Amino acid sequence: MAINEFEAQAFHWLVDMLESVEVGLVVLDLDFRVQAWNGFMENHSGITASKTRNQVLFELFPDIPEAWLRRKVDAVTLLNTRAFTSWEQRPYLFQFRNTRPITGTEEYMFQNLTISPLSGSTGQVEKICIMVYDVTDIATGKRALERANEQLAKLSKTDRLTGLLNRGTWENLVDAEFERFRRYGHITSLVMFDIDFFKKVNDSHGHLAGDEVIKHTAKTTRDCLRSSDSIGRYGGEEFGIILPETDAEGARIICERIREAIEQSVVQTTMAPIRYTISVGISQLSGSPENHMAWMQQADEALYAAKKGGRNRVVVYENPEPPVSG
Repeated sequence: MAINEFEAQAFHWLVDMLESVEVGLVVLDLDFRVQAWNGFMENHSGITASKTRNQVLFELFPDIPEAWLRRKVDAVTLLNTRAFTSWEQRPYLFQFRNTRPITGTEEYMFQNLTISPLSGSTGQVEKICIMVYDVTDIATGKRALERANEQLAKLSKTDRLTGLLNRGTWENLVDAEFERFRRYGHITSLVMFDIDFFKKVNDSHGHLAGDEVIKHTAKTTRDCLRSSDSIGRYGGEEFGIILPETDAEGARIICERIREAIEQSVVQTTMAPIRYTISVGISQLSGSPENHMAWMQQADEALYAAKKGGRNRVVVYENPEPPVSG
């Protein structure tokens, strides 16, 4: 076989390989006119190589981020070195529809890119080659794992029955609010409340009905609160609320609204309609508690006073008068 014939055959093999490989290949001149467009690009864009020839890429695909790609190409041309981008930096350059049945949950193809300089005989960069890798399977798997981890993290912080913050997470917020008060002195109030005679609800109607009452309490309370407030299920039928930037009187107004909403509502369970009430204790933070646990104890003492006073009421903790020296 003659050398020219061998070179022609090798060139034919190379072209055939580039056409069939599962990687997009685009060659551009420095004016971003398309010089080569392989089969992968034809299949996913729906535009044949003959129609792209000498066409400006940005006119063919107006949704391509032109400023971003120009900056990338300028750097590759100036430094005469390759550049790489991953789907995590930019999900895709070409907005190709995702056609993979396994990863059909994603609307578009995720892409990694390699942008390479192509030099002429003088050593000057004359063209740019962009290779497009379909990494949808990898990206989908990683995104699904991240979503699962986020869900697990959320579950670890929330109470399964009510969706409120669980005891540990909520107590950490109480501690953080206490430290914020010590540093900045902002007004803040803490609320502890529980369901009156909840044991009777369970004994009379069963635990499933009791769960419905707890969920109703959580939802009703949350509907009465502001976005800045933090509510948690402290345990069983007991709940806690942090009310930032709220003094005792403001907290009392909010808690009365919650108490009345619950008193006036009826929980429709499979066993029977249930009416119930709550008792509420409030402690506005002052300089007296040594730590967040002592602050919670104050709110708990106010809650106990509400129960002792007849239940279905709101009580504000009052600091005992200091002894008079004489």
